[in-house]
Amino acid sequence: MSGRKDFLSQPAPENYVAGLGRGATGFTTRSDLGPAREGPSEDQIKAALQKRAEQLGAQPTAYGLPEKKDDQDNDDDERYQDPENETGLFANGDFTREDDEADRIYQYVDEKMSKRRQTQRLVSQISLLQALSTRSFWTRSLSFTLRFKEQIADLKPFATSREAREAQEKAEYEAKNPKIQQQFADLKRGLGAISEEEWANLPEPGDLTRRNKRARTNAHQRFYAVPDSVIAGARDSAQFDTSVQDDGVTNGNGAKASDIDGTTTDFRTIGAARNRVLNSRLDRAEQSGTETAAGTATNVDPKGYLTSLAKSEIKAGETAEVGDINRVRVLLESVIKTNPKHAPGFIAAARLEELAGKLVQACKIVTQGCEKSPRSEDLWLENIRLQQARTGDNHNAKVVAAQALEENPTSVRLWQSAMSLETDKNARKRVGRKAIDRLPKSLSLWKALVNEAESPEEAKLLLSRAVEEVPLSVELHLALSRLCSGTEAMKVLNKARMLNPSSHEVWLAAVRLQEALGQPLDKIRQVMKRAVQSLAQNSAMLKREEWINESERLEADGMVLAATACIHETLSFGLDEDDDDLKNLFNADAQASISRGMFATARAIYEYALRLFPTSKSTWLAAIDLEKNHGSRDAMWQLLDKAVEACPDAEEIWQLAAKSRWDAGFTDDARRILGRAFNQLSSSENIFLSAVKLEADALQIEEARQLLATARQEAGTDRVWYKSVAFERQYPTKDTKPGEEALKLVIQGLNLYPKQPRLHMQKGQIYQSMGQIPQARQAYNIGTKACPSSVPLYLLLSRLEESQGSTVKARSVLERGLLVAKSAEIALEQVKVEFRAGNVQQARNLMAKALQSHGTYGPLWAFSIWNLEARTQRKPRSLEAIKKVDNDPTLFVTVARVFWGERKLEKAANWFEKAILLDADLGDTWAWYYKFLMQHGTDEKREEVIDKCKSNEPKHGVVWQAVAKDPKNAGLGTVDVLKKAVAVLE
Repeated sequence: MSGRKDFLSQPAPENYVAGLGRGATGFTTRSDLGPAREGPSEDQIKAALQKRAEQLGAQPTAYGLPEKKDDQDNDDDERYQDPENETGLFANGDFTREDDEADRIYQYVDEKMSKRRQTQRLVSQISLLQALSTRSFWTRSLSFTLRFKEQIADLKPFATSREAREAQEKAEYEAKNPKIQQQFADLKRGLGAISEEEWANLPEPGDLTRRNKRARTNAHQRFYAVPDSVIAGARDSAQFDTSVQDDGVTNGNGAKASDIDGTTTDFRTIGAARNRVLNSRLDRAEQSGTETAAGTATNVDPKGYLTSLAKSEIKAGETAEVGDINRVRVLLESVIKTNPKHAPGFIAAARLEELAGKLVQACKIVTQGCEKSPRSEDLWLENIRLQQARTGDNHNAKVVAAQALEENPTSVRLWQSAMSLETDKNARKRVGRKAIDRLPKSLSLWKALVNEAESPEEAKLLLSRAVEEVPLSVELHLALSRLCSGTEAMKVLNKARMLNPSSHEVWLAAVRLQEALGQPLDKIRQVMKRAVQSLAQNSAMLKREEWINESERLEADGMVLAATACIHETLSFGLDEDDDDLKNLFNADAQASISRGMFATARAIYEYALRLFPTSKSTWLAAIDLEKNHGSRDAMWQLLDKAVEACPDAEEIWQLAAKSRWDAGFTDDARRILGRAFNQLSSSENIFLSAVKLEADALQIEEARQLLATARQEAGTDRVWYKSVAFERQYPTKDTKPGEEALKLVIQGLNLYPKQPRLHMQKGQIYQSMGQIPQARQAYNIGTKACPSSVPLYLLLSRLEESQGSTVKARSVLERGLLVAKSAEIALEQVKVEFRAGNVQQARNLMAKALQSHGTYGPLWAFSIWNLEARTQRKPRSLEAIKKVDNDPTLFVTVARVFWGERKLEKAANWFEKAILLDADLGDTWAWYYKFLMQHGTDEKREEVIDKCKSNEPKHGVVWQAVAKDPKNAGLGTVDVLKKAVAVLE
């Protein structure tokens, strides 16, 4: 064994202070100071003061002269004494005259204040004695009066008695409530008998409540984020894998089995979750964007809250708790006992028991209610329902229904319930007849009985009696008229009209009957006119919107003539026909009907509007468009013939008339229509150009060239000149080189119209096609100076320089154009130039700058998403772009291509279709959609897209215009241009 002592038995190091190392502060006890020193007595202090005063030649101090007072009068407390110097703070100090004077002043003030307090405390006692001095007192048989004849001059006895009383009260209080110091005084005295060994063996005070330990523990607690690897490991800990992984084989999280070190992160799962979030956001943006484009956007569902409430109904046995049922049962029992004839209380109690699954008890409660309140229909109906639910058949329910009808023979609801309980048709009829015998004026009972009829003759017989019993029922008259023949039905309707002169349903039934009888439109309109007059006299005329709704119902039932007559007679009722806003109002009504698919109603509205405004070009065009899209070709041609007669100066109507014949293959008819148009509008450039296009499409090139020459002489507008140049480029003469005749025309046109940018562009393109690059550059430069705001001129000049390898010059041209025009197209071209040059970072910088200036330009976002963003960032950028750009078809096409690349074909098709809805005139959208369908569509869908593209005839688009305006593609139709554009797309 080692002779070294253990740690606790070793002596403490020198200058050791317990607890100092952990930050605890030391304290001092009386044992550390040693025994207390006894100070000088009071007599010694007084003698010292007296001696000091004599040495200074002053009078005795104020504290030395008075006699010593009793200890009870000493107000000083041990709390106000210095613990280190219990003999007085200034016992050994120098005493001067100023100190003596200050002592005298303080002594005087103390005595003055003491006398004042004594006087104030004795006022109440003296007042009481004075009040009693003249007061008489009564005893049982004696009376006496107290009188003080001497004046009280000395207050000392009172003061002495008061002070003694206060001292006594204080002593009693301290005896009852001793201080802690006094309570432990005997124990403290007993500590003097403790030896040093006993003192050393006293235990250290510990943290018995553990409060400090908890505080230290909380202070040292730290929380850290759990790594993804821990979460993934916990998730996969309970999974079993039946395959053996070799070295280098990836596990389920995509990481190698040998690389798992507890710090790996499953980025594949995180990316998948991120993609799901972006997909949901894009779906919401898709819904909001397309619905806005279609005019049906609804950001807030007004019935959403009611729908959600309807879905959250309480189901029996699922959400009902036993405690709740017991509480409600007690309340309902109290209601029933308080008011035994309260039917809703019995019903609520029965349904509570039904909810709790106690159908027998529910039947007992509702039966008791029927006995207490036999006149309540609701109680009997509830009883019938519960009997059906309890037994599963109708036997008990029939018994209850019979009892109910005995108590309530005039209840329609009970008779209907009794009819519904019968499973046999004859039994239901028998109950229905009994009900009619009891209640012959009940409309609902007659309807129920008629519905049970097995043949039209039986129903007709019942309805004949029903209209006699209930003559004011329009519904019964209308039902009877539908079962009668023509003349008899008219008699029934006339009788119904006389009995109900304010019913418009009867008049509409009469209009239906006229069309069913094969009457012409004029006859039907006469009936409708009488209906309007009658309803107006009886102040029962409907609003025009309601009449439009009735017309749409007639059209839905196949009554087209009746709907037309209704519109013609009621559309302008109550309106001023001279009002200028009527035309716009009628057009809005027709468009609303078209949107609901009611084309006959819309056609009738346009007919009525054209009757009021026969020279309205917009109304004629709207009606023609309706026939073109939803009518027949013959009807459209008839309408066009009427339109050109009503509006002979409308160039657009003449062009539509000629084009419709040309598209149908009637070329001669189209030429005749254009000839009539020349007679009306001899100097119209649109008519000339339409004639030129007609002849060019018919491959009559010389006739078209002659028409253009005539147009340049009679209607020599700038548009005629650049159309002539374009024609010569597409159809050059055989005797000249390609472009020479077009160059001559463009020079002549620029002499007449030097500010026309298209002529400058054509001049540069002609030189460029001829290989004369300097002349083309000069032509473009002259054009930019003559037309500084023309953006296409800068783009053509920049592309010319870029094609010659001068990227620096191309940048300079675009910067110059951007300073003048500040166009988003030029900014986009700058980005494309850098991208084609391979400067991707510079392209991104320019794109960021362009988006700051033109953040709502869709093609900028589209190019950035598809060419400058990583594949994983395309969806987030698409979502950001959709939020900033409002319904741009180019952006929608880019989003569709993103989904296409991810093989989400249905979503891609939806975005393509929405882009077409936004702008059907954009040919690039049609080309991309058709290219998509060529890979993932059906033959029917491709044919449908081709037909729609052909009917819309798109004219714009970067790729579309480049293909359509290429001289090599002259004479190509819309379908051919579409297919060529698809081949050009990248």
